[in-house]
Amino acid sequence: MMGDGFDKAPLLEVHDLSIQLGQSQTPLVDNVGFSVAPGETLSIVGESGSGKSLTSLAIMGLLPSVLRPTPEGRIMWRGRGQSRDLMQLTERRMRTVRGGEIGMIFQEPMTSLNPLFTVGNQITEALALHTDLNRRERRDKAVALLEKVGIREPQERYNAYPHQLSGGMRQRAMIAMTLAGGPSLLIADEPTTALDVTIQAQILELLKGLQTDLGMSMIFVTHDLGVVAEVADTVLVMQNGRVVEKGAVADVLVRPRHLYTKTLLDAVPRIESPLRQRLGSGSPSNDLTKPLLEVRDLKKSYPLPGGKMVEALKGIDLKVMPGEVVGLVGESGSGKSTIAKLLVGLEKPTVGEIHFEGQPISYTGKQARGMRRAIQMIFQDPFAALNPRWRIDSILTEPMIVHRLYSGGGERREAALTLLDQVGLPPSVLSRFPHEFSGGQRQRLSIARALAVKPQLLIADESVSALDVTVQAQVLDLLRRLKSDLNMTLLFIAHDMAVVRNLCDQVGVMHNGQIVEYGKTEDVFVSPSATYTRTLLSAVPRIPDQVRDRPH
Repeated sequence: MMGDGFDKAPLLEVHDLSIQLGQSQTPLVDNVGFSVAPGETLSIVGESGSGKSLTSLAIMGLLPSVLRPTPEGRIMWRGRGQSRDLMQLTERRMRTVRGGEIGMIFQEPMTSLNPLFTVGNQITEALALHTDLNRRERRDKAVALLEKVGIREPQERYNAYPHQLSGGMRQRAMIAMTLAGGPSLLIADEPTTALDVTIQAQILELLKGLQTDLGMSMIFVTHDLGVVAEVADTVLVMQNGRVVEKGAVADVLVRPRHLYTKTLLDAVPRIESPLRQRLGSGSPSNDLTKPLLEVRDLKKSYPLPGGKMVEALKGIDLKVMPGEVVGLVGESGSGKSTIAKLLVGLEKPTVGEIHFEGQPISYTGKQARGMRRAIQMIFQDPFAALNPRWRIDSILTEPMIVHRLYSGGGERREAALTLLDQVGLPPSVLSRFPHEFSGGQRQRLSIARALAVKPQLLIADESVSALDVTVQAQVLDLLRRLKSDLNMTLLFIAHDMAVVRNLCDQVGVMHNGQIVEYGKTEDVFVSPSATYTRTLLSAVPRIPDQVRDRPH
């Protein structure tokens, strides 16, 4: 982030950009305009469907063929002293701009990197397209780029395939490939959304450092206002394809003028102090002296090629009391989701015991049906978890049939309607298919399906991590209300520390297959004892205090 001393001549100017789907008269992007100065970081903020990614793709000339910009729009580029309207360039001329003058990195590098070629091969291909280096020079430059983006042992990683790298390393490799052409402007489209908080902090620091070293401008597309506060000079807020507010980041975040901007800010969970009071630890009718769930010395190992074994869990001990909300936090690979799979019987432990209501869990024989009803799970991706060929009425009533609940179709339908009311959806959705809903609505349907068999323990595995901030707030409010109304016990698995602080009574911090810290949420967040916990907390992007203290 370069501060306020920008060259007054814009590097990029977007004028009257509108994008339509076919002959539709309602534009997906409507009359958008902004500029980016040399060395400036502009952040485009908005929820899914706001038009921020379409705007980025239009700049790159990568819009799908079914989408077309309207004739009055212009995207003026002054990359190397010659002003050009990118929308008027032929595809052949645009290829020299794309990558060579304007680079773009995407949210999911695994879909952007070719799985059949090594990382080094893909970087050298970009160098061959945009430079005059010979083969040996291209290899040396590719290794240097891998080292520049912070990849350890770059010589070895040069020969690695994308699937052999972690998520954070893949994102670094993609950044190296994007930098190969020496772009003046870097567009980063949600590059940290799917990353753990510590990896996110590393990528943000890397991008800021590269911008300073290389003198690049940057357009940073995100829905995370904490990230905006850390990286941006200027912010553009989009809603339903339109720009509703723009200005200096400090002004927009501290003194927002538009109601939508205020709504986004109010929906952000605050790690410094919870926005909402947590729900306590269950109703007085529960026997709080006996745990509902108890895990003892739980271990899980997986075989690797060559006969070696990797330990995913290294002796987990955990107690969850009735009516409690327990959070598990940690980076990818820490073992959080492995615990969830073992609890619902998707995998079997290598060593250890899982007790539910004082009895060992078994997913075989007569006990299996009862356990699958007692413990239900909400998955991260609701679209993958809902059968795309079934209507919602079948999705909600099938678990009731399997577990022999209710006496007939009429009662099951009434129960399904009650579930929809509990998760805030109208009765009309019963006749629709999963693809007809937004991400937030699908997650509500996943929660309804999990509740269909009246479970005692609900496991939410990264159930809000892929949702926009306002939708995330709605789902969290729904979980709070359902817990209060139904007196459920909830195991909440996440890597978003602010969400956990706002929801959970107890929290366990996981690292390398172990729980390194466990205790009351306030104690862990205010006075963490483990070094790793302090590392996680320090990596969380924070919105300025003035925003937190802003009167509503």
